[in-house]
Amino acid sequence: MIKAQAIEQKQGGVRLDAALFLAFPSSTKAFVREAISSGKVLVNGRSISKGLKLRGGERIEVLELAEKADNLVAQNAAVRLDVVYEDASIVGVDKPAGMPVHPLTRNETETLANGVACRYPECAALGDRPLMAGALHRIDAGTSGLVLVARTAQAFENLRAQFAAQTVEKTYLALVEGAVAAGGTLENDLIHDPRLPYCRMIDGQRNRLTMAERAACRAFHAVTQYNPIGRTTVENEERTLLEVKIFTGVTHQIRAQLALAGMHIVNDRLYGGFAVENQVGHCLHALGAKFRHPVSGDEMAISTQLPQWAADVIRL
Repeated sequence: MIKAQAIEQKQGGVRLDAALFLAFPSSTKAFVREAISSGKVLVNGRSISKGLKLRGGERIEVLELAEKADNLVAQNAAVRLDVVYEDASIVGVDKPAGMPVHPLTRNETETLANGVACRYPECAALGDRPLMAGALHRIDAGTSGLVLVARTAQAFENLRAQFAAQTVEKTYLALVEGAVAAGGTLENDLIHDPRLPYCRMIDGQRNRLTMAERAACRAFHAVTQYNPIGRTTVENEERTLLEVKIFTGVTHQIRAQLALAGMHIVNDRLYGGFAVENQVGHCLHALGAKFRHPVSGDEMAISTQLPQWAADVIRL
């Protein structure tokens, strides 16, 4: 953390945020903008907007400026962890629906990673992306279920290599609207919808996009296997419980592919499902994963308990 430092800006025509980033390369552009907007940077004794163009000769005082090394997940003992497996190398946590896996900024404290960093402080600095706290993969905030976390750098590198090689078998449960008679395999080249300001995946081959839009999008090949394992009726509407297996890990893969095939996940409003009153998240659960232990090499299978909406169907 940079505190109580001052610089003299000699060159004119430079934006304040650019001048600060050049003067303090151990920080980041995001941290520079954050410090300016929060009044932690003064120009000639006054708070100024980040876009100010300096004339030259100004005295810039940095009261407090975060550095890259400070970009760690904050510990939060109030975040409850449902640990389903634990050893010296890895942890398996059953994440509730409605909770993000990791924060987007270091100031967020209500994510799974905040709880992990508190209970397993060695995880805080692990990973190839900031603020992941050793998490090896992500599931959507609205999705419940298994998240694997590494406790050592060796375990992280080994398991990330297994994910990259698509040898980790992940099993999900999905409750979808309507009756599904038989299982199948779905294959799509998914892209982020370029016409929306938020994340929603569409089929890059089937959607009507301009050549420019298509060229600007990166396609991700996704393969999803599904099999019906139960059926129920709620207020005269049929629902089918699917066991879903994936090896690829594309954003919103299961949600998007099932919806494209006409099987909308219950309460998944982003992908066309009907809203369910008073329900948190959608009916998609990461049930378990099979992989090789990063140290012993033994085959591992970690599972979570059934969510209530799945248990209700299976008991019928």
